[in-house]
Amino acid sequence: MNDERIQQLIQFVEEEPGEPFNVYALAMEYINGQPVQARLYFDQLLIEHPAYLPTYYHAAALYAELDERDRAAELYDKGIALAQAQNNQKTLLELKRAQQAFDEDDDDW
Repeated sequence: MNDERIQQLIQFVEEEPGEPFNVYALAMEYINGQPVQARLYFDQLLIEHPAYLPTYYHAAALYAELDERDRAAELYDKGIALAQAQNNQKTLLELKRAQQAFDEDDDDW
């Protein structure tokens, strides 16, 4: 996690609050070192920019990692539906593979 980069991204979010990529980049910067902070930014994206498809893969994986499995499953489902609606085959395949791995892991519980 790079504090200088985080400050720069926060500035970008403040300058362009309607640009989902800036919030996404900030969430991704936090995802490994401060996952709870990353979750806040992913939640912001899901509320303010629900059609921003890149959010769903990483947000679902993060919720799974935080052992919030119902929320993770919900996000995989929503992301898959959104990828189908947007006709984004690459992301659809990625989400389906991630969901399958998640479901297989869920069977081990």
